[in-house]
Amino acid sequence: MGSTVLSLRMDGELLDRLRERAARLGMSVQDYVTGTLVRDDFDERFRAAVDETEKFYGVTGRD
Repeated sequence: MGSTVLSLRMDGELLDRLRERAARLGMSVQDYVTGTLVRDDFDERFRAAVDETEKFYGVTGRD
């Protein structure tokens, strides 16, 4: 799998917070942001799969 460059413009305060969080985890800002995006994408795809499964089995609501 190849990689592509994504350029972001962000507020200085946000970048500082990201640097702090990444440092606490022993990660680079790039790795931290990438991991966050991958996790969010997985959560969204998982939620969609659960919804489709519930439709298939006729489940009508969540508690």
